[in-house]
Amino acid sequence: MPRATRPSVASRPASDIARLEHHLAELKSCARCPGMIGPVITPRAVAARVYLVGQAPGPREGALGRPFAWTAGRTLFAWFASIGVDEEAFRSRAYIAAVCRCFPGKANGGGDRVPGVDEIEACSGWMRREIGILRPRLIVPVGRLAIERFMPPAPLAEIIGQSYRVCAFGHDCEVIPLPHPSGASTWFKREPGRGLLRRALDLLGAHPAWSELTVPPLPRARVTARAPGALDG
Repeated sequence: MPRATRPSVASRPASDIARLEHHLAELKSCARCPGMIGPVITPRAVAARVYLVGQAPGPREGALGRPFAWTAGRTLFAWFASIGVDEEAFRSRAYIAAVCRCFPGKANGGGDRVPGVDEIEACSGWMRREIGILRPRLIVPVGRLAIERFMPPAPLAEIIGQSYRVCAFGHDCEVIPLPHPSGASTWFKREPGRGLLRRALDLLGAHPAWSELTVPPLPRARVTARAPGALDG
């Protein structure tokens, strides 16, 4: 008998790619939040079933033009490499979103400013549209701000290392949260954070949607799709 093959991200309708490309072009022109510092940081237009959600770009991402491009990104992609997916594979086969898509600036006491409730809400429509297009099987929120977009607030020790079934903007899927890989954080470097992080990564590595990230995508035909409607919310 022939061996069964795992599904690839390229098995998604090509129209999904066209819708994402239109969406990202519109997102890049967003200027809703005067307190945010551009440019808007966007990922590749990948019609994937794995949807990663960061918190917000840092000060370096604007110049580099991609999410998770600095220290936190190096740590995050090292975690993913430990379960079989290197950085280039992840960027080309998963979708990388964020709670806010622009750098919030520096806080008065040092460190990056936490986006305000109004800024988070202003950006939520972009996430709603992306989830509507992608219909992800797995959402991976990274850091407390991202986790709380999908789950009630709770200590990290009670959240990390588990899988949850959630309804995200009307779409049912699984959520496996991760701590933020910031160089300033020590939570994931000591117990119980270290062990809970390992448990979360094991859950990711065993998830059926994650296995799609290890399969090279097949060539796809491009199509032209009609532009979607106005941004929800």
